Amino acid sequence: MRVLSVTHGPLVRTELFGDWIRAAGHELVEWEITTEGVPPDGFDAVLVMGGDMNVGEEHLHPWLHDEYELLRGWVVAEMPLLGICLGAQTLAHARGATVGPAVEAQMGFLEVSLTDAGRRDRVLGALPERFEAFVGNAYAFEVPEGAVELATSRPQSQAYRLGERAWAVQFHPEVRPEQVVQWWHDEPHPPRPLGDLERDLAEKISGWQAHGRTLCLAFLDAARG
Repeated sequence: MRVLSVTHGPLVRTELFGDWIRAAGHELVEWEITTEGVPPDGFDAVLVMGGDMNVGEEHLHPWLHDEYELLRGWVVAEMPLLGICLGAQTLAHARGATVGPAVEAQMGFLEVSLTDAGRRDRVLGALPERFEAFVGNAYAFEVPEGAVELATSRPQSQAYRLGERAWAVQFHPEVRPEQVVQWWHDEPHPPRPLGDLERDLAEKISGWQAHGRTLCLAFLDAARG
């Protein structure tokens, strides 16, 4: 398969998903929409990655309008699609759902639970019923009308599916530890001391990366199917 990864900056690239996609024998094309504009056609699956910008900041990032249009088109065309963090939020907005500041910013690891639909889902259902996910977001999405909620945490939704070919997750299954540390050092007001966050990361990242690989391969299997 040819997999397109839409990225939004140098610290929010495809990361470990890129390694796993290539190791599975697929071609990966990274496309930074913020500088390269609308990507070409000709792909079999699409990833839309995270970013430090937000829905509602179109005056600062006019390319967001292009991303919304792309997402609408991919959903209509039933393109296999996985949105991660910002990608989950832009997909929700493109489909008419509310996206805005979260009740509380999330940074680090938190417990996520699959819904009944999530346990049956061919992508999210590859994960345990409950798991600690790595998150880093100050905005949250409402599940779009007609979508199926797949995972939740306190106090917000963490995953949904649109139709049978488009998935979205608020958490970050693709991250490398050095990438995360850089995010935290760039954050002016982290919710916990950096030392505490880094100890959590060292303890939990290998288990989380195993879950990330499982999710990535489940998405690739669904895309092929």
